[in-house]
Amino acid sequence: MAIFLNSGSRILVQGITGQEGTKHTRRMVASGTNVVAGVTPGKGGQEVDGIPVFNSVGEAVAATGADTSVVFVPPKFTKGAVLESVDAAIPLCIVITEGVPVLDTAEFFQYAQNAGTTRIVGPNCPGVISPGQSNAGIIPGDITVPGRIGLVSKSGTLTYQMMYELRDFGFSTCVGIGGDPIIGTTHIDCLAAFEADPDTDAIVMIGEIGGDAEERAAAYIKDNVSKPVVGYVAGFTAPEGKTMGHAGAIVSGSAGTAAAKQEALEAVGVKVGRTPSATAAIMREIMSAL
Repeated sequence: MAIFLNSGSRILVQGITGQEGTKHTRRMVASGTNVVAGVTPGKGGQEVDGIPVFNSVGEAVAATGADTSVVFVPPKFTKGAVLESVDAAIPLCIVITEGVPVLDTAEFFQYAQNAGTTRIVGPNCPGVISPGQSNAGIIPGDITVPGRIGLVSKSGTLTYQMMYELRDFGFSTCVGIGGDPIIGTTHIDCLAAFEADPDTDAIVMIGEIGGDAEERAAAYIKDNVSKPVVGYVAGFTAPEGKTMGHAGAIVSGSAGTAAAKQEALEAVGVKVGRTPSATAAIMREIMSAL
């Protein structure tokens, strides 16, 4: 079992003929992902390493049965690409693109919500990987193994570090949800899915300063999650009022600080590490005791 992505997933890459699209398609294929199609308007009929390219998502889905789209297109074209996936009723659309205008994200996410057929992950995210089954995005496929830990993270690089640090236990699925002010899939969505997954025994949740997503996740954990959860919040030393890396990582007064998030999580029984390595050590203890 895994959440969102498994060995039966059929991946479509929007922007496959671009430099990033081609590079990461090859990385996905090398890690065992079933990439069945690419989409680049005006380049239908071409191939990338034997993968057929179509002019539209609708054509690609009709021809290949693709059920997951990974979006590697420039920011100004991202909204159109996502709307196309929603119109084709793709169940999962993973938006890797960074720098998507927030209004565009709000519009395509609401469009997907109204349609009720497509889960959006991202934008500005590293993707989703179920090790040993499928890898959709830019996450390195060789840094961990299949296991029984679930991981949800706002940060791409911290996703990779946690996967590597806990490689002796391995992961069911790792979801990079992205750090923009508006994202599709949230911590809570992933917590619910991991709680329901019989092959996930414990969960690592990585957050960061800014917003109140981690506080809301803490409230959800209190009422709905029975599995052990370990947390890490990036930004304990971040200065107030300064945007840090991700567009959503900005602290205003006491709101959105790492300390406030740590307090909210620990109040509901989530153990929070002060560093990624300390967080991994806490999870290692939990997994060893299960």
